[in-house]
Amino acid sequence: MTEAGTRSVHADICVVGGGPAGLTLALLLLRSGVRVTVVERSRSLDREYRGEILQPGGAALLDRIGVLEGARKRGGHEHTGFRFADRGRALLVADYSRLPGPYNRLLSLPQRHLLEELLERCGQFDEFRYLPGRRASQLLRDDRGTVRGVTATGDEGVEVLAHCVVGADGRYSKVRRLAGIEVDRAEAFAHDVLWFKLPADGDTDPHVRIVRGGGNPVLVYRSYPDTLQIGWTLPHGGYRDVAAKGIDHVTREITKALPRYADRIAERLNGVADLTLLDVFTQEARVWTADGLVLIGDAAHTHSPIGAQGINLAVQDAVALHPVLMTALEHRTADTDILERFTRRRRPAVRRVMRFQALQSKAMLSQNPVAARVRPRIAGVVSRTPLFRTILRHVAYGDQDIAVAEEHFVRR
Repeated sequence: MTEAGTRSVHADICVVGGGPAGLTLALLLLRSGVRVTVVERSRSLDREYRGEILQPGGAALLDRIGVLEGARKRGGHEHTGFRFADRGRALLVADYSRLPGPYNRLLSLPQRHLLEELLERCGQFDEFRYLPGRRASQLLRDDRGTVRGVTATGDEGVEVLAHCVVGADGRYSKVRRLAGIEVDRAEAFAHDVLWFKLPADGDTDPHVRIVRGGGNPVLVYRSYPDTLQIGWTLPHGGYRDVAAKGIDHVTREITKALPRYADRIAERLNGVADLTLLDVFTQEARVWTADGLVLIGDAAHTHSPIGAQGINLAVQDAVALHPVLMTALEHRTADTDILERFTRRRRPAVRRVMRFQALQSKAMLSQNPVAARVRPRIAGVVSRTPLFRTILRHVAYGDQDIAVAEEHFVRR
């Protein structure tokens, strides 16, 4: 029943969360003739984003559905690969140009640019409804307990009645909590990350870098429009202690790893408010589906920033779920028997990424003295073996069997 002051809208699929996973899925469904409503808690795209490195696998899929070029034209930077340096010595260089083209570059693409392009494309369909500034507050269920929609609250309450609800609302998913789905959280990483930006000032290094020097390791890459994205690692859960020591302490510690940027760091960092904390952990929802409900992206599985897999996995989830939802709509049922096809398809690949990220973190970020001694030798051996090429392809492309199900498209 609709509450007073709440209107009802009808859709085939309701997507909660207008991030890369949710909007990619929305566009795929719209191109397949499906009515889609997206509920997004933010009122606009004018906000801070962290993940913006796009791996070749995600780029290929976004290009296939026609949004990559438009997003790139809004601004971004190509990177030729990944570089891991310790006290000025390059221990490992992953040269993406050795991969088969045309998708053989990393792309630093502001997430806002990708979302703007996806929204613009979705807006070309009459079957699309976008509800920003609204939060999911209740799951609507039928007599059998099957999810049949969601109540979204904001300036105006809305009930979205749908054949299936997709929770694409991030690592702290409200949809997941409303469904009573528990998560298994693993503190598998010894570091959190404090993010900030510096003026690039002519720095044209083409690599995404992890830099070790004095102090904790730092992530560095060129970002749009002409800035450097800096991620300073600190002990996991140690932000309160670091913040208590003040910004001067933070500035000194970051400068130990990036002495060449000392003047810019001192000028940019005036207080802890200039830093954004990313609590690094992995978690996986114990189940990804229920009758009438499916979780994708960070709502189903949350990852470390190591290896830049977030957007890749989000896009691949959307592409993999698209034909499953088309089957559900065709059979007029969104029972778990059908939706679990998505879980079976994606869970093994996601878990491989989780395991590999944990290994990457230990190999590159560990402060253990023994690790510091053996790290250069191991990196040198690995980089000269065929195994390294296999690892690089795995990181760059992820699950290479994921393909856009264009047979379902009714509009190009």
